[in-house]
Amino acid sequence: MSKVQFQPLADRVLVKAAAAEEKTAFGIIIPDTAKEKPQRGEVIAVGPGKKDEPMTLAPGDAVLYGKYSGTEITIEGVEYLIMRESDIFGKI
Repeated sequence: MSKVQFQPLADRVLVKAAAAEEKTAFGIIIPDTAKEKPQRGEVIAVGPGKKDEPMTLAPGDAVLYGKYSGTEITIEGVEYLIMRESDIFGKI
């Protein structure tokens, strides 16, 4: 887990996406243009939650989220996704 100087607000979560698959199960190398967008990642930071809805995720949790969920941001040269906790399907 990396340490980032960023604190999400309300029910937002900062996620570092897992690396995209480089090869298929048969060993065929996948070019960059054909790689699937990852749908799993690691929670790096979480906001405090809403007044009536506490956060259920914690930094270090491995999660699954929608293919087009979140907004891509770069912090200190590293790419992350920031999304609402409700955009995350569950922990793995």
